Amino acid sequence: MSIRIENVAKRFGAFQALAPLSLDIGEGEMVGLLGPSGSGKTTLLRIIAGLEGADTGRIWFGSRDVSELHVRDRRVGFVFQHYALFKHMTVADNVAFGLEVLPRHERPSSAQIKQRVGDLLDMVQLNHLAQRFPAQLSGGQKQRVALARALATQPEVLLMDEPFGALDAKVRKELRQWLRQLHEELKFTSVFVTHDQDEALELSDQVVVMSHGRIEQVDEPAKLYASPQSRFVFDFLGHVNVFEGQSYRGRLNQGQAWIQLPEQHLDSGELYMRPHEMRVTANPTTIAHLPLKVMAVNPVGAEVRLELVPLGWETSSPWELGLSHHEYQRWSLKRGDQVYVEPSKAHFFSQHTAAPSEISWPCTSTAGVVEV
Repeated sequence: MSIRIENVAKRFGAFQALAPLSLDIGEGEMVGLLGPSGSGKTTLLRIIAGLEGADTGRIWFGSRDVSELHVRDRRVGFVFQHYALFKHMTVADNVAFGLEVLPRHERPSSAQIKQRVGDLLDMVQLNHLAQRFPAQLSGGQKQRVALARALATQPEVLLMDEPFGALDAKVRKELRQWLRQLHEELKFTSVFVTHDQDEALELSDQVVVMSHGRIEQVDEPAKLYASPQSRFVFDFLGHVNVFEGQSYRGRLNQGQAWIQLPEQHLDSGELYMRPHEMRVTANPTTIAHLPLKVMAVNPVGAEVRLELVPLGWETSSPWELGLSHHEYQRWSLKRGDQVYVEPSKAHFFSQHTAAPSEISWPCTSTAGVVEV
């Protein structure tokens, strides 16, 4: 079931929760609504569900206009962050609840309900816990029960509001992988809200980045990360190193630091660079003169993250680079050491244009250069 959102807007008193926005969601897609608190993502989800009414605009499920339909008539499954399971009911009874309260002419027989509940619990790998109560389950198991209950009535659309927000990091990652596999198997159309960038990028076919009630960008996860179209999207999707300067003699200059610019980018502005788009060097190169001081060395998983502060120039926040453990041992860097870096790729925001342009540089042949 495809979803089409046309010029939907919503106010709460004087607060503009959603500016007029439009969005198309393809049949069978899993779409993540990503943004900080107050960006409007949960309001949009609730309007799709029918839990909130829009001030203007229309909502279409396929060719059906559901804008004025009550939530019970939209055939939507909803999964909440905090499970919302009935504590006095067993797992099986929780899953069956949505079926048992259907109008008589829509309600399956008792045997059919029992069969469907069993099939759903098999699907979420919890059939062996059918007679337990919610208090006897782990957080991850409770969320699987909530998902099975949402799917029991065979909804046309599955909506999830921060579905893994109440779980610890390890369980959250396991459930993300499981849900993605389930989606690939069943091909249901799903929209979920999250403020977790990793969650959105890992689960979604399309990511919708929202800010202040507006859509900033809609794209596939890989394209979104590689080519953000605004400063907000760059800042929100992971750490970014920003160099701001004035253009002079083919370079972007600030204090004692500079970066060489290609001829077509000789304007003043800002360079946005991801930690993996930079190289550590022992000395300045023909591409850049960026002296930095190591303020922290943090081993995190498969890499060692360096926190760096500028020497002779300024940034709004410390820079971050990642080294493999092998390269870290080769450099033997420690707190207080001075290093230089040069970019391999960046996105340039000119003072006169809103959209960024991509820049890349060849790797220098300077001795002592190591690519991160």
